[in-house]
Amino acid sequence: MRAGFGDMRWWWLLLGLLLALTGRAQALELKAARVWPSPDYTRITLELNEAPSYKHFQLKNPDRFVLDLEGVEPEALNGLAALVSAEDRYVAGVRVARNRPGVTRLVVDLKREVRPQVFSLKPMGAYAHRLVIDLYPSPAEGLEREVEAAIAHAEGHKPRKPHEGQMLRLITVAIDAGHGGEDPGAIGARGTREKDVTLAIARRLKAHIERMENMRAVLIRDGDYFIPLHERVNKARRLQADLFVSIHADAFLKPTARGSSVFALSEHGATSAAARWLAKRENEADLIGGVNIDVKDTYLKQTLIDLAQTATIADSLKLGRVVLEELGGVNTLHKPYVEQAGFAVLKAPDIPSILVETAFISNPQEEARLTDEDYQDRMAAAIANGIRRYFERNPPLARARLVQNF
Repeated sequence: MRAGFGDMRWWWLLLGLLLALTGRAQALELKAARVWPSPDYTRITLELNEAPSYKHFQLKNPDRFVLDLEGVEPEALNGLAALVSAEDRYVAGVRVARNRPGVTRLVVDLKREVRPQVFSLKPMGAYAHRLVIDLYPSPAEGLEREVEAAIAHAEGHKPRKPHEGQMLRLITVAIDAGHGGEDPGAIGARGTREKDVTLAIARRLKAHIERMENMRAVLIRDGDYFIPLHERVNKARRLQADLFVSIHADAFLKPTARGSSVFALSEHGATSAAARWLAKRENEADLIGGVNIDVKDTYLKQTLIDLAQTATIADSLKLGRVVLEELGGVNTLHKPYVEQAGFAVLKAPDIPSILVETAFISNPQEEARLTDEDYQDRMAAAIANGIRRYFERNPPLARARLVQNF
């Protein structure tokens, strides 16, 4: 009888294990599926109630990306194909089927060769566990496309014979609309999202700069999608931008905080408590927008080393001062001087960079202004005029000299 009892005990343990495994498979519930296409990459996000177990690989002829996802029923992903836009640069379609018991296979048909990044994220803010698939173009194709776009744009801006105060060559200004996609940024009391305001002002800023002689502007983000902070800097450097301007409309703990601000990079801390708080909040955007922070990015390591190049920070402060002067004609200034903080998007070692807080979205009066098209345009015009004044005082080096010095 003892042996029989022992055998039954093992059977009960085995049955419990099987039930636990079955329950684990059934517990994986798909809460949401999203597709964020952009000119730079396409993001597919699967939001789940628990951390997923998965494997992925690529196939050629034709190009496909394959994801094997455990514990999710195929029917839960049936709506994913409808989220793919015909204008998507990278994804042609999505197919879903059961690969084997307990495993669903997701096949992404591709329009071109891609460099995928797949990673999972723990719950953050309003989001549960997320499985993120970022489909980037192959390095050669991505660079070729950006160079072609730059050449085409430059041909439409033939430099005229320079006169006093005029730029000596075509100047490129990279405009970064903060947040985007899964990262809405700060949200005002009336529901205004920072990502929408920053994109609206960025587009207006681009239009103002394009009307200036021998100047062009490139939007780092021109749609509702997320770009990791370091990739925003990388894109500006690939385009050989002469300036980097990041547009924001942030919030603070107190709704009474108000006014416009301009920030440059600081090598040592920040110049105010608000600056420290804002920098920490902005730098955590990657956790909300979803970026693989475990990737060993050699460029970021090099950036930390090159921060000793204080000349770039000095130029950023010069730019910030003239932009701040112009902003003072549109809105109250939060501080009468350029503040400094450790914003990740300001860490390009060779591009003068500023971050503009157009107003505090947490302030009810300023939230209302930020949604006003006339205010958005006046804010954009002020930033553009500051950029023009900066280059009149600090003409850019010839491109050949830039390359040689770099």
